[in-house]
Amino acid sequence: MLPQEIIRKKRDGTPLTAPEIQAFVRGITDGTVSEGQAAAFAMAVFFKGMWLDERVALTRAMTASGTVIDWAPMDLPGPVLDKHSTGGVGDKVSLILAPAVAACGGFVPMVSGRGLGHTGGTLDKFESIPGYRAKPDLGTLQRVVKEVGCAVIGATDDIAPADKRLYAIRDVTATVESIDLITASILSKKLAASLDGLVMDVKFGNGAFMAKQKDAEALAESIVTVAAGAGLPAVALLTDMNQVLGSSAGNALEVRECLAALRGEAADARLMEVTRALTAELLVLAQLAPDVEAGRRRFDDSIGSGAAAERFARMVVALGGPADLLENPDGHLPMAAVRRAVYPERAGVVAAVDTRALGIAVVALGGGRTKVTDAVDHAVGLDDVAGPGDAVAPGGRPLCVVHARSEDEAERAAGMVRAAVTVADVAPEPGALVAARI
Repeated sequence: MLPQEIIRKKRDGTPLTAPEIQAFVRGITDGTVSEGQAAAFAMAVFFKGMWLDERVALTRAMTASGTVIDWAPMDLPGPVLDKHSTGGVGDKVSLILAPAVAACGGFVPMVSGRGLGHTGGTLDKFESIPGYRAKPDLGTLQRVVKEVGCAVIGATDDIAPADKRLYAIRDVTATVESIDLITASILSKKLAASLDGLVMDVKFGNGAFMAKQKDAEALAESIVTVAAGAGLPAVALLTDMNQVLGSSAGNALEVRECLAALRGEAADARLMEVTRALTAELLVLAQLAPDVEAGRRRFDDSIGSGAAAERFARMVVALGGPADLLENPDGHLPMAAVRRAVYPERAGVVAAVDTRALGIAVVALGGGRTKVTDAVDHAVGLDDVAGPGDAVAPGGRPLCVVHARSEDEAERAAGMVRAAVTVADVAPEPGALVAARI
C-alpha cells in the first residue's frame, strides 16, 4: 500500500481500513514513511477526522509497533495504574500523583511525554534532575516499579515507537489538537504498559489544547470509549486550565514546587485539589478505596505522613538521581542567571489570564521547543505566578517572577506576561475546577 494513496484517501474523507492504517503505522515505525508523509497524514486526520473504528485501529497499530509489557513475571502485589493529562501550562500533577498512588498500594509505570506546543511535558521536568535516567531499559523500568511502586519515564524505543515519531512531528506541524491523534497517542502507550486502570485529566480553557469545554468532553468520551473497547478501565475528569496550575511554569521550577508540596509545605490549593481528585478516582477504579471520599483521605494521608515524598525520593535514586534532592533541590536543580519580578502597570486584581500566552512566553525563554531538534533550557520559566482574584500592584505583589538566560530575554518575557494578564478593580467569579466526570 503506497503511503501517498493512504494519505489521499484520508485527505478526501474516505474511511481507512484497519490494514491500511496498520501499513501506514509500520511505515512510520520502520522509516519507509517519510517525515513529510507522516506530517501530511497528521494534517489530513486533523481536518477530516476518524471514525471510531479507525481510532481503535490506529491505537492498536501504534501499540503493536513496539513491546507490550508483561507484568506477570514480576508478581506485583497490587494493580498497575496510571494517569495521563492532555496538557496545560504548569501542569505538574504527575510528580505528586505517581508517588502518592504508590504509597496507597498501586504500581505506576508512568510513560510520560515531552512538551507539546505551549505546554510543558512531564518528561522534560524529570530531565531537569541531574543523573535521572528518563529512558531506562524495560528491565530497569519493571524493577523500579516493583521495588519503589512508581517510575516516571519517557517512551523508550521499545514502547509505541510509532507514537514517538508521530508525537514529535505533531508538535511542530500544528496538528496537536486532533482528538483522533491525541486518543491514539495516549492510549497506545497506556495499552503497551498493560494497565489495570487509567484516569484521564482532560483540560479545557485558554491554556489547554481544547479551549472549549465541549471539545474537551468529546476528547474524554473518545479516550474512555476507545480504552473500554481495548479492555482498559478508564475514567476522565474535565479540569479547568484558564490559569497556570500551581504557581510555576518551567521545568526545574515546577520540580521545586512539587518537592515542596511533597514535603508538606504550603502548596497551591488548585494544584492539590486536582491531584487529590484524580488520585481518588484512580484508587476507586483499582479497588484500593471503597469510594471517592475514602480515596481523597488516602491521598491526604500519603502527603501528610511523608509516604508519598519517600516514594518520590526512592524513585529518583533508583533512576540515577541525587539521594538528597527532596531536602536540597537548589543543590541539584539548574537555576537561571537572571531573575526579574514583573509588575503590573496599575494596582488591582487579576481579572483574566491568557494562559496560553504565558506558556508561549516560557517557550520563548527556551523552556520549550519550536522544532523537534530544539534543546530545552530546564532552568528558565515563570514562578510566583498570580492568578485570577490575586491582588497585584507596582512595587507590591508582582504578576510573576521571570527566570531567564539574559536581561534581554527577561525583558521580552516581561512584556509578554503583561500583555497576557488583565488587571481590573473587581475579582472574577471563580469557575469550577473539576467540571465533569466521564
